[in-house]
Amino acid sequence: MTRRMPRALLGLVVLGVVRTAGAQATYDWSVLERSRTYTPKPTASAISAEDLRARLFAFADDSMKGRELGNAGNVKGTAWIASELKRLGFEPAGDNGGYLQLVPVVQRAFDEASRLTVGDQAFEPWKDFIMRDQGFGQRAIANAPVVWGGIWGDAANLISRDAADGKVVVIKAKATETGAGIAGLPNRQQVNAYFAKAAAVLVMGREAVPEQSIAGYKLPSGGMKEDNPTPVPSYVYITNAIARAMFGSDPATIAAGTAGRGITAAPRFVDSPIPNPGYNVVGILRGSDAKLKDEYVAIGAHNDHVGVESNEPVAHDSIYVLNHLFREQGADAPDPKLTAADYAKVNGILADIRKKTNGASARIDSVYNGADDDGSGTVSVLEIAEYFAGLKPAQRPRRSLLFVWHVGEEEGLFGSQWYTDHPTVPRDQIVAQLNMDMVGRGDASDVTGTTKDGKPIRGAANYVQLVGSRRLSAELGDLVEKVNKDKKHNMQLDYSLDADGHPQNIYCRSDHYSYARYGIPVTFFTTGGHADYHQLTDEPQYINYDHMFKVASFVRDIAAEVGNQPNRPKVDKPKPDPKGACQQ
Repeated sequence: MTRRMPRALLGLVVLGVVRTAGAQATYDWSVLERSRTYTPKPTASAISAEDLRARLFAFADDSMKGRELGNAGNVKGTAWIASELKRLGFEPAGDNGGYLQLVPVVQRAFDEASRLTVGDQAFEPWKDFIMRDQGFGQRAIANAPVVWGGIWGDAANLISRDAADGKVVVIKAKATETGAGIAGLPNRQQVNAYFAKAAAVLVMGREAVPEQSIAGYKLPSGGMKEDNPTPVPSYVYITNAIARAMFGSDPATIAAGTAGRGITAAPRFVDSPIPNPGYNVVGILRGSDAKLKDEYVAIGAHNDHVGVESNEPVAHDSIYVLNHLFREQGADAPDPKLTAADYAKVNGILADIRKKTNGASARIDSVYNGADDDGSGTVSVLEIAEYFAGLKPAQRPRRSLLFVWHVGEEEGLFGSQWYTDHPTVPRDQIVAQLNMDMVGRGDASDVTGTTKDGKPIRGAANYVQLVGSRRLSAELGDLVEKVNKDKKHNMQLDYSLDADGHPQNIYCRSDHYSYARYGIPVTFFTTGGHADYHQLTDEPQYINYDHMFKVASFVRDIAAEVGNQPNRPKVDKPKPDPKGACQQ
């Protein structure tokens, strides 16, 4: 599930006692004695806990290196999924007759050879100016008219929004401004909003930017190239010397709106392909009805995770114990503040575990395996796919089934955004999308999330969270509950995290929303969070495969029911703006 949070390590600052639900929980530390290997048997068409286990131990293995977008491990993972679809006889629905759909993710970096030139004066990057990355839509600077915009924070000495249209606007902030987190610099978002029509905004105050901030600005960034990115002004911190070159004197002494000398050569960012391409994996199983087979029930998960630890590797058991005692929502919880007594408790537990495992539990770990996030969803969808492929053609659902494993969910729903913007089947023929992300936990010992007012929620034997099932179609939400009852799944359906305005904003944080923004009814299935979320300890030996089997079987029957209904789920709620921001 999308959320890039700091990853907890044992080098935590001791500031005070943390209060968490986990302080009262009792844990079975013997899970740290479980084997990390599994000898699989060939999978069968029937969904089973053993098949799920076999698939997940392969997909979330250390050799996949955390399946991060842009890394070889992710390419290896997507190739593995595609090979399974081919083995099962699925119709390819990616690019060029294959199962893979390329998602155009690029790496953006500042062009170190570029300069900012005013007249015959050329200024150097980082020393004289700092160009911020505004994304793919940032406007060109060179040869646009230059104007002194005035003093930010002093409305009487600032040009209007319309007066900035198409111009390079030079401004200086009041000395008391701290909106950028740096004294004397304005808030970039606010400046962008006010001067949205400008070609560029040049902010005097390069001298105020600390070296640690500059080091961050120099790092390359990644992003998905959109077809028509929203135009935004370029944004540059400049020295007083550059401002004087433009206006012949200190511009703070002249009237707002005064024209200056133009920029003849401008700095820029350059885009290059990421080292290893990112792919969606797409396959179709055709429906049994001559007419309805042209409609699709989409079933999906995301194939990526967050890679390997870039800092110091850590002892696996240390992270496991620490988080399960004091950080029960993993990366969705803040770093705990521990006392010496807390550390003593952790060390006492570790001493006992290491004695029982002969030190094996203390193995050095650096791979974010992503067994639950979203290895569990990935292999559950694959298991569902094998189930339907094993049916005789006449027994399959009347509508076709569209299986999509999206890439780049962790980076910002890149793959699902790209697929729904560039679908390989007619988008208006997708009648619903069922998304599975983190479906391998949900035990009573797991804090699966919080209520809207912040109270912890715990799982149960048949627990599953539903998000979005009635946000576009009440009929789809009713059908999900009908299947639960009529097929005797008896799942405990938790809608707590689907509440409007819930601070965890789950509706916007996984791939289903990319479909919902186009008015396609969705349901998100998850067993929720836990202490291993986005941690090194999200490994396959900790998954509850019997629980995962129940969720996969539930989603299978819902897919079949939607696929066999005479009419598609009725959309009876307002459709979102496909290009708008999501807010639950």
